[in-house]
Amino acid sequence: MTTALDIINLSLFDAGIIGTGQVASAQDSNNAFTRLNFMLGEWQMQRWLIWGTTDNSVVSTGAQSYTVGPGGNIPYAEVPDRLEAAFFRQLVQSQPNQIDYPLELLQSREDYNNIALKNLQSFPQNIFYDPQDGVTLGAIYPWPVPAPNIYEIHITLKRILSEFTSLSETISLPVEYYNALHWNLCVRLRAAYDLPPKPMDIALAKKSLAVIRGANAAIARLTMPQDLVRPGIYNPYSDQIR
Repeated sequence: MTTALDIINLSLFDAGIIGTGQVASAQDSNNAFTRLNFMLGEWQMQRWLIWGTTDNSVVSTGAQSYTVGPGGNIPYAEVPDRLEAAFFRQLVQSQPNQIDYPLELLQSREDYNNIALKNLQSFPQNIFYDPQDGVTLGAIYPWPVPAPNIYEIHITLKRILSEFTSLSETISLPVEYYNALHWNLCVRLRAAYDLPPKPMDIALAKKSLAVIRGANAAIARLTMPQDLVRPGIYNPYSDQIR
């Protein structure tokens, strides 16, 4: 079982900081551990470095917003930085086949501010997510506000690339991440110790990230904004709209 310390020791060795048979000092190991977690924090912000998404939901209560994060209306281990997608499900009047409707993401607070009647209660069409709505929680704002108990709001979030809590923690990531952790940490350690960059290490670090990107690639179907789609034209000879 590979641990965070295994990755750190191998990176320190390949970076030329320790030699064959040498043991890294506690300070070197702890510093490398901190840099490893810094790197994971950066990777969490990049969708193509995350191996999957999760579906999370809350039943509407008629509220204008719902919190997201540890202990929120939508519980999640961490406060997500963004939404990847969203939809809502009609719970009643569609049994047994419940119907899902997509929600368009509003990407900024400015877009949400442009809505004149924010408390309008009707069929939802959009959703805005504010990751800094509270001190410890984010919040989603579906609009129009869905009526209580008849809708279920679903949001798609990136899986969490959690930081390591200790040097002895076993790595539980997909196997393709091991090489990426090793070589990218190696490149960062050489920079931290003011050593000249090694082109081969940099090339291996880039290749390892490319492997992850290829494994995680999930490109959504291309769609056009409704305002740019030309309405159909009626053909009186065929009695069809094209």
